[in-house]
Order: sequence, then C-alpha cells, then structure tokens
Amino acid sequence: MRNTFAVALMLAASLGLAACDKKSEDKAQDAAQHSEQAQEKMSEAQDKVNDAAKENAEAAKAQAESNAAAAKEAAPAAPVATPESK
Repeated sequence: MRNTFAVALMLAASLGLAACDKKSEDKAQDAAQHSEQAQEKMSEAQDKVNDAAKENAEAAKAQAESNAAAAKEAAPAAPVATPESK
C-alpha cells in the first residue's frame, strides 16, 4: 500500500513539474527569434556606421576644398612686370 502511494505521489509530482517547465521546442523557437532580432539590429548598426563613414568622407573633402581656397586667398599676388621695373 505504501509503495503504490509513493509511486502515485512521485508520478503526480513529476507531471506537475513537467507542466510548469517550458518545453525545449519553445526555448529553441525563442532562441531563434532572438537571434533573428539580433541580426537585424546588427544590420541596422552597420548601416549607421556606413552612413557615418560617408559623412566623414564628405566632411574631409569639404575641409580640403576650404583649405585650398583659403591658401589661394592668402597667397600674395604675383607682381606684374612693368616696363619701368626693367
């Protein structure tokens, strides 16, 4: 009698615990979903990095053009040869 009661109690406890735990299939689906979301976030981040690099290149080009224009303006004008100076 005690043995059958103990077996029945263990069976009920194991069924109760099994019902509370998430199944491994659910965990695998959740992991796949999280992995997909992480991949999307990484793609978005890479796009932002590419945009920032493009903006930096454009800014460097604009700075170089500005420096060239400033150097041209700062250079003294070449003296013009006149017949009197010969």
